Amino acid sequence: MPEVKSILREVLPKQGQLYVEDVPTMVLCKPKLLPLKSVTLEKLEKMQMEAQEAVKQQELALKEQVQQNYTVRRENILLKG
Repeated sequence: MPEVKSILREVLPKQGQLYVEDVPTMVLCKPKLLPLKSVTLEKLEKMQMEAQEAVKQQELALKEQVQQNYTVRRENILLKG
C-alpha cells in the first residue's frame, strides 16, 4: 500500500493569541510493594519476644533453685530424724 502524505500542514498565526488545549492523561507506573509491618514494629516485636524468653529462663532457673533447696532441706530433715 503506498504511503499517503498529509495534505494538511501546520499553520501558526503571526498575530493574536494561540490557544493550545492540553488534556491530561493518566500515566500508569509500576506498583510499589509496601511492607505489611514497619521496620520499627518488627524491631519492637523482636525485643518483646527476647524479653519474654528471658523471663521464661529466669522462671525456670528459679524453679530449679527452689526444687534444689526443697530437696536439700528434705534430706537434712530425714538425716536428723
